[in-house]
Amino acid sequence: MTDRILEAHGLSKTYQDGEHRTTVLQPLDFYLQPREKVAIVGASGSGKSTLLHLLAGLDAPTEGEIALMGQPFSARSEARRGRMRNQYMGFVYQFHFLLPELTALENVMLPLRIRRTDTAKSRQKALTLLDQVGLAHRSAHKPSELSGGERQRVAIARALITEPACILADEPTGNLDDTSAAQIFDLMLSLNASHQTALVTVTHDLSLATRMDRIYRLHDGHITLSESE
Repeated sequence: MTDRILEAHGLSKTYQDGEHRTTVLQPLDFYLQPREKVAIVGASGSGKSTLLHLLAGLDAPTEGEIALMGQPFSARSEARRGRMRNQYMGFVYQFHFLLPELTALENVMLPLRIRRTDTAKSRQKALTLLDQVGLAHRSAHKPSELSGGERQRVAIARALITEPACILADEPTGNLDDTSAAQIFDLMLSLNASHQTALVTVTHDLSLATRMDRIYRLHDGHITLSESE
């Protein structure tokens, strides 16, 4: 049994459109250890988001296999992958994907409500997380009443409420101004440490990537690994 949270071997992805084949990812290996911070960088179209979707079990690899918490993951049924994803993973995207009709508190509670967790426990846990991201005073506000940075803070709290083993973030600061982006990234790194969760971040910003433990660089579907400085 491995102690790695995520592990991929010989992972590749090719899309077929009639007779036309497009290879997005050449065979690659990837791993993520507990409490580790990893960046995936590369130009637009290099396959960063495709790799993240494969690691999350949201898409199936053409070849290769992925293990999650030492268990087969990519080879499982879609329903089984969904249950494993809900148990072990949290997600933060470039766009927050908050439900507009719900308050910040209700949005953060949502993953636990889906699990049928007791309402009082879900509420208290959500309030604690909103306090940790500096938004306890905005808990009753709906997304339309929050700034872009505040919405992303709510999304981060929502990702953490299930106490996942890892957070997968796809350009989490890409839709923010420079000041807000820096604040959100600082917050993510701080919560990564305090919650002892691993973090995988897709980003085009090398200045952010260099603050991670390791960097996977994608170019034309090929991957190289380097330790950050």
